[in-house]
Amino acid sequence: MPASTSEFPQIPAALSDCGAKLAIVLGSGLGPFAESLPAQAVIPYEDIPGLPVSKAPGHAGRFLVAEMAGHPLLIAQGRVHLYEGWTAAEVTRSVRLMDHIGITTLLLTNAAGTVNPDFPPGDWMMLTDHLNLTGQTPLHGGAHFFDMSEVYSRKLRSAFQSQATHLGQSLHEGVYAALPGPQYETPAEIRMLRTLGADAVGMSTVPEAIQARALGLQVGAFSCLTNWGAGLSDGCLNHEEVTEAGRRAADTLVNLLHATLPEIS
Repeated sequence: MPASTSEFPQIPAALSDCGAKLAIVLGSGLGPFAESLPAQAVIPYEDIPGLPVSKAPGHAGRFLVAEMAGHPLLIAQGRVHLYEGWTAAEVTRSVRLMDHIGITTLLLTNAAGTVNPDFPPGDWMMLTDHLNLTGQTPLHGGAHFFDMSEVYSRKLRSAFQSQATHLGQSLHEGVYAALPGPQYETPAEIRMLRTLGADAVGMSTVPEAIQARALGLQVGAFSCLTNWGAGLSDGCLNHEEVTEAGRRAADTLVNLLHATLPEIS
């Protein structure tokens, strides 16, 4: 459902009047994109009454207003997650806020484990579809029947893939499975996910994508493949390594965004 005035009684003018139509949500370790642009305004999430604030490492928890190709751009540096104890409706409050101030296109990014043996860690995957295995939806509470045939815009995917080819970048396309976390998956769960058709797995993005599409926003999404899923390598998983892998791969996405955003703004 759209945001109501009571949901956000006080929105800082720097945010409500920013004029942006395009917003990007940055996942774990992907802050360098925000740092690559001069910020015109910085609004911490905690300055917006009613907006949840993340405690997860690698999530700064603030909005940045910047400019690219002569157009205002809103950057959400960090997100909240189901595993922190928030409901799906609370996790997606930021999406309703962005819709409320006039955002029409939303790009989501995340750090994910790769389930597809042909998609190695360090590469990027653009989402073509998802599996919502969280057991939650931000639309819970009413007969909100929205079509999910094309959650992730074909038009956006075509634009990004074209620029990736031009830049000589590898940009996979595949299905993202969302689980609630916070524990990582077992080897048996990774085998299950691959059987179900997943190419990557993570703990975010899908509730935001569902909410955005229900509001009529155009959505694109990208997974930074930070590690092999459990059982696909000999190593163990930890969040510090996932965040660091995201930082190392961030420049690739930064270059792709800089090349493509002027085309879609």
